[in-house]
Amino acid sequence: MSDVLQSSTLLALLAEAAGTANVLTGDAMAPYSDDVYRRLADPVAVVRPESVEALQGVVTVLAGEDRPFIVRGGGASYTDGYLPRDAGQVMIDLSRLNRIVEINAHGGYVTVEAGVTWAALGEELAKQGLRTPFRGPFSGLHSTVGGAVSQNAISHGSGTYGISAESLLSLDVVTTEGELIRTGSAAAEGVAPFVRHFGPDLTGLFTGDSGALGIKARITLPVLKQLPAHGAVSFAFPDFVSAHEGMRRIAQERIEESHFALDAALSQGQIARQERAGAALSMALGIIKTSPSILAGVKSVMRAGLFAKGEIARSAYMTHYIVEGFNQAEVNAKLHRLRELMADLASEISPTVPAVVRAMPFAPFYNVLGPAGERWVPLHGILPHANVAGFHVALEAFYAARKAEMERLGVWTGGMFATVGTSGFLYEIAIYWPDATTAYHETVVPADYLGSLPKYPDNPDARAYVHHFKSALIALFVEHGATNFQLGKAYPYASRLSAPALSLVKALKAALDPRGRMAPGALGLD
Repeated sequence: MSDVLQSSTLLALLAEAAGTANVLTGDAMAPYSDDVYRRLADPVAVVRPESVEALQGVVTVLAGEDRPFIVRGGGASYTDGYLPRDAGQVMIDLSRLNRIVEINAHGGYVTVEAGVTWAALGEELAKQGLRTPFRGPFSGLHSTVGGAVSQNAISHGSGTYGISAESLLSLDVVTTEGELIRTGSAAAEGVAPFVRHFGPDLTGLFTGDSGALGIKARITLPVLKQLPAHGAVSFAFPDFVSAHEGMRRIAQERIEESHFALDAALSQGQIARQERAGAALSMALGIIKTSPSILAGVKSVMRAGLFAKGEIARSAYMTHYIVEGFNQAEVNAKLHRLRELMADLASEISPTVPAVVRAMPFAPFYNVLGPAGERWVPLHGILPHANVAGFHVALEAFYAARKAEMERLGVWTGGMFATVGTSGFLYEIAIYWPDATTAYHETVVPADYLGSLPKYPDNPDARAYVHHFKSALIALFVEHGATNFQLGKAYPYASRLSAPALSLVKALKAALDPRGRMAPGALGLD
């Protein structure tokens, strides 16, 4: 059978399973064919099922046609996770699988379909005074619950409750043959998805798999009552060593709800983005609305206008903490303890940045471009605390050796940091370079903001340099014993496992995807 006829037959079967309007081809696929960083092979089609049953139907069609496929969540990825590695693959986009199935306030859990964004879930739960423990990554305006489960994510709520995988109870997973597996307590016939641990932890098996083991169709998470009081505090450090030590100390006590740290390059760029986006008024109103009192909110806004830029300009590294409590007294006690832990290391500065983040946890996608419209890609490693200082020294030498070429091509970097539990340190590097934007940026970046930015011509030389630069940084992380979230196809996984561990993972892959059709290339398993 000819390729044209095969494709025609496949498209007809997919349209029957998902609806004609939900099968995209040609130019309509453009916004789906790039991730934040780049494009690989184009898919044959993008299919957008609107129900779990339709998803199963699509996967059954693909099984019958022996067609490989890849799954896309919210699209806020940069590690090739949902990009087809090879021609001939079908992309299943889950953005229309976006219903909140059940909020069981009495039972203490919520079930959502995989395409629900963290912003939409948070907004709906807030109507009942509820929240999930992990509340989503900073990209939660577009990032989906299913995507975070597949990739592992950290941000809002991670200080107290850990990463996304630690806030799961149960999953409904569609296999490569279209079957549905339920995990947690729901693995038992007729039992609600109310608890995670019932025998071997099948829920954990499907977290962080980059879609290689199964399609997350529904996710059940615990819910908590929102705490009524909150506060924020920020610290400035003269050097990286003191910033890391302060963050390590605080991680040992898990005082905060959320935290993050920035170097000067990212902090100054962040302020510039806020100004250029024209978001000052809405942010000010958000700060006032979420402050303990109107007076406290007004004071925070005044500090933002009068002092923030000067403090940021003078600080090499800044850490930002958000705390919550049953009342203001508990919040004040937590803030006091944070100040005690930082007393010999840092200077306290106005908590403008965390106040903005608390008021607008899921900001518009300004940050997928640089402050002057440059292209952007981040990468990271999670290091044991004992290895952090050595990695930082090696990274500075890495930059120094490449300074001239970076300056010639307009490539620059910034750093963002967080602790992972009590024992890990996330070191994230943002890389920027002048280059043309893509269909992805035109889709997710607000049009007025995008229109205000400088435009760059296509820049293959800088783009090629960044690709090699990024690969060398990943190798440096590996050299210093780092691991990674969002593995996708960018970070080494299979190649780093011990032989017994790799055999087990490959056996799981073979059992769940015997023909190797699901997310080819993910985790480096083929």
